[in-house]
Amino acid sequence: MIQLPVIAANRLCIDYKLDKQWVNAINGVSLVINPFETHGLVGESGSGKSTLALALMRYMADNARIESGEVLFYGENLLLKSDSEMRRIWGRQMSLVPQDPLASLNPAYTIGEQIAEITRLHEGLSRPAARQRAVEMLERVRIADPEAVARKYPHQLSGGMQQRVNIAMALSTQPKLLVLDEPTTALDVTTEAVILDLFRSLIQENRGAALYVSHNLGVIAQMCDRVTVLYAGEVMACAPVDELYANPLHPYTISLLASIPRPLPGHETRLPTIPGVAPSLAERPRGCVFAPRCPVALQQCFDEKPPLEETGPGRLVKCHRWREIADGTLPVETPHEPPAAQWPALPGEAHVLNVEGLSKRYGSRTLFSRVAGDESRFVQAVDGVTMRVRARSTLGLVGESGSGKTTLARCIVGLETADEGRILLLDVMIPNMLRRRSRAFLRELQMVFQNPNDTLNPYQTVGQALERTIRRLKTEPLTPERIQARVIDLLAAVRLTPDYAGRYPAELSGGEKQRVAIARAFAANPALVVADEPTSALDVSVQAVILNLLKDLRAREGASYLVISHDLAAIAYLADWIAVMYLGQIVEEGSTEQVYSAPSHPYTEALLSAIPAPDPRIKQGNVRLEGEVPSAAHIPCGCRFHTRCPRKIGAICEQEEPPWREAGSGHRIRCHIPIEDLIVLQNSAP
Repeated sequence: MIQLPVIAANRLCIDYKLDKQWVNAINGVSLVINPFETHGLVGESGSGKSTLALALMRYMADNARIESGEVLFYGENLLLKSDSEMRRIWGRQMSLVPQDPLASLNPAYTIGEQIAEITRLHEGLSRPAARQRAVEMLERVRIADPEAVARKYPHQLSGGMQQRVNIAMALSTQPKLLVLDEPTTALDVTTEAVILDLFRSLIQENRGAALYVSHNLGVIAQMCDRVTVLYAGEVMACAPVDELYANPLHPYTISLLASIPRPLPGHETRLPTIPGVAPSLAERPRGCVFAPRCPVALQQCFDEKPPLEETGPGRLVKCHRWREIADGTLPVETPHEPPAAQWPALPGEAHVLNVEGLSKRYGSRTLFSRVAGDESRFVQAVDGVTMRVRARSTLGLVGESGSGKTTLARCIVGLETADEGRILLLDVMIPNMLRRRSRAFLRELQMVFQNPNDTLNPYQTVGQALERTIRRLKTEPLTPERIQARVIDLLAAVRLTPDYAGRYPAELSGGEKQRVAIARAFAANPALVVADEPTSALDVSVQAVILNLLKDLRAREGASYLVISHDLAAIAYLADWIAVMYLGQIVEEGSTEQVYSAPSHPYTEALLSAIPAPDPRIKQGNVRLEGEVPSAAHIPCGCRFHTRCPRKIGAICEQEEPPWREAGSGHRIRCHIPIEDLIVLQNSAP
């Protein structure tokens, strides 16, 4: 008996109407997802991943149309169905889990009512039965106390909990096709690991299939059976996941895999990068769409569009030169950016930043709470943190959301006023309150934020934004000519041409905006740059460019960095020293090599275990953290991590603050377990 695919797109072409003209976004794409299969869809932003995913559900934007092709769901063409027929399929036989869980949760209804509404609509359940099904689904996605959560509203849940609710909603009718559009991009690595485990088990239990859309090649490697690589609206390659990662045949796939951040030997090594940017919808090349960025392109590649050829059982590739790549006669080497060797790059012995006993809490006590001795109204975001940053070095600060990383950074730069502790910049104590800091201190301490859109004025050109910073932080009078020359130098430093000075933020890509934000941070040659999640919203190819750029600027300008991230791979590549933060405290610090190998704090061990390896042959570790980070308003007694620790040794963890233990060469761990025992535990199965 021949088994029909769950979903099949045949030579699908999709157009968007922009400025009264139709432009092509998806060009002749074919894709098949079989029963029990999780199919990965990867590519850079703008490649058409989300457009294709939603088109498979026949869920299109108002300005989009399917110009040609067909979408077969168990053999039936969805493009021939009416909207009312599709409404019976949506939610019942196919469901979507979006990137932003709040986008599909109604803030005015409780969680239980929103899940129950789906089963009442599609399965005709009574209100009591639908309510019971909602609680069962919340339990199935491993939410503690599902009865209580069902009575809550979306804003009362954490991001990870909201995404689990979304999964419960999507699976409540046991759909045959689950479309997952970047469902873990905004989550911590520990929460992401739990959600991925959940997807694996639930997809198998539902006996359905899934399309997993992501630019995270580690997640795709761990989750998927087959992978389709999309670029500029066309399929570049399609293969079983093991073969695609072990033996990529398309230069674009090879370049993407080479761009993944990883620890590299040597202080000033650089990641390979893909030159140029993906073409816009209106500027698609006549020949191979990847040819302008391809390191091995021939003239034929620019003149003729290559066919999508079968290279073996179940493998497809669209490249004129795949045979040479397959037999090894054509090595594809993604360009390595040379290190800035002419500048002194090794970390110095002096410390640019010293933070001593820094604390920050929010909230206030009422007269009643003071009389009652109630401290519960206080949120202790940062609690007695001490840390140092050496000259020309990078300190990576890692931890889950709610650990206090961003609050600590904002206290250092003065956006928040620390309640206690001292901050020394270049061995000079600076006031905790921003308005008391001199312009000289402001000049030496700059910040790069996660989202450059929040910090770039949409009504100022790039040149005007840079000029304003130069004027405000200058150390001597500057003529307009010198200011213009400095703007050009800053743009060149972040690898942007002088014409970018006349562009507005809306005319830039996400990676270009972040480069402008970095250029502005370096306008006054600061001693320390604090970067809060500077690459978390970027594609892996753009991320590699930004990480290399940060290393180059550190070497050339002699600056130091405090980099905050939950992307441990990026931190491992960029940082030479790492501090791990949990619930307002530093629980481990050491060199990158020390922190990434045993012994580690049990919390660090769990963080490292959760990293999705960009190789399907390497499976994720099996240490998983249950539950959420406790509220900073109700910090657990004893070791703060004991409520979630997989290595807890007894009552001492619950009752006594753990001591600092020296693991050698400055490597310190705050834990009750002796270092020798941690080494034994972490070198064996948990």
